[in-house]
Amino acid sequence: MSKRADGAPPPFVLWREVLIAYAMPALTAGLGGVATGRHELVAAALTTIGGTSALVAAALGAVLERRPVRTGPARTPRPLAAAALGLAAATLGLAAGLAAAHWLPHVPALAGSPWPGRLPIDLPVSAAIAATITTWRWRGSRPTRAPQHRIRTTPQPERQTP
Repeated sequence: MSKRADGAPPPFVLWREVLIAYAMPALTAGLGGVATGRHELVAAALTTIGGTSALVAAALGAVLERRPVRTGPARTPRPLAAAALGLAAATLGLAAGLAAAHWLPHVPALAGSPWPGRLPIDLPVSAAIAATITTWRWRGSRPTRAPQHRIRTTPQPERQTP
């Protein structure tokens, strides 16, 4: 196992990102549900909240991990990339949540369940947070590029004309 060089960014490890993406939202939402006595929040924390976060982190992390390191012109700033992918994930999560909330109550086993009604909130919020954090951490693991133009720091001798 090789050690990383001093000052090098930490490596992006997909399984670790997915584990954290599941555990942290599930733990925080689950503790919130226990503290407030809302058992449906505890169940949602372990299923739709944590599961959505893990799924988004796994899918997005796998796509980002396969991207090559670019050496061309300056890339999109880290906050802008994280915000853009977070917004895109929230939009997809909202669409999936609205569709599921519309169609799942037609399933006889879920007809009286409050669970489908939570999906338009749980899915986009979890997807946005997972995508933003995964993108932020992935971009932080990429090596930074040296500036394109270097300014000379040592004085140059003046040229003599004959």
